Amino acid sequence: MTLATPEVICTHESDLDGLVSGLLLHRLARHLFGVDVQIEAFHYQGWKMRSMSEPIAWVADFAAEARFDRKNWLVIDHHQSDYRPRQARFLHDLNKCASLQCYELFAPHSLGTPKLDRLVRLTQVGDLFLEDDPDFDLACDYASLVKAYGFWNLHAVIGGDPEKLVDHPLLEVMSTRRRLEDPIGYELALQDVVEISPGVGLVKAPLGNTNLIVHHLLNRGATKYKVLATLYRRGAGMYVASFRSREGEAIQAATRFEGGGGHANAAGASLPRLNDHDAAVAYLRQRLNPPGSASGSVLNPLAGAMAALQWPPA
Repeated sequence: MTLATPEVICTHESDLDGLVSGLLLHRLARHLFGVDVQIEAFHYQGWKMRSMSEPIAWVADFAAEARFDRKNWLVIDHHQSDYRPRQARFLHDLNKCASLQCYELFAPHSLGTPKLDRLVRLTQVGDLFLEDDPDFDLACDYASLVKAYGFWNLHAVIGGDPEKLVDHPLLEVMSTRRRLEDPIGYELALQDVVEISPGVGLVKAPLGNTNLIVHHLLNRGATKYKVLATLYRRGAGMYVASFRSREGEAIQAATRFEGGGGHANAAGASLPRLNDHDAAVAYLRQRLNPPGSASGSVLNPLAGAMAALQWPPA
């Protein structure tokens, strides 16, 4: 693949895959062109609002769109999308995280290292939620680093060097939090699942790794809902909804919202600016319920209490 010098590298700010992708592309550009290209990271809402004025850019971990389908642009992604670029160089594989696809660009240039091999593999396991992998718990600890400390804070900690993430001391913090907080968060979540629609329940998990907690709820069938949603607040009036499922229903829920998307069983959407959490819940109900449907019942607390008897869930 022939690549042109990018003016900017754009990546996803919300997770480890976005961070590792951006750092790998930055290193590749420096090797190929001898320049330190600026990295810009965005949450979905900010990404939707960004203008695309650069003649050439590299984009990682964002679904392809017509607005950046341009000649000499490089787009690397693994989310479900109906759009296929006609002009941009497009790397897309549902079974490979963006970091792995970026790392494969290193192969012709012999830029790989054992530490990068390990980091990219763990990013793949965590981002695709490969629960049968023997390093799944460790991969989740790596993924939690960005959630806990933030994209740019973690970038500063490692000085922009992805290899310094491998075996970083902060992973001990993530491991301890997983062991102590997740069981408590799981029990609390079971006591507060609210029906949004007949097939979607809203989970509140005040402690622990929310993705793992929701994952265990779904695996055990601890609720009657095929889709479990969580709400996150980002800034004044900005809310993001995350949807998880086991049989492909999450993406169906996410695409009911403007700009929503992601994977079949792990998807999300940014909500319009709202006053508070109650308004965000009301908006979820409005979008996910056809006219005349009933919702709002609270999950039977007895079922939650019985499902909480075992950790980790079988």
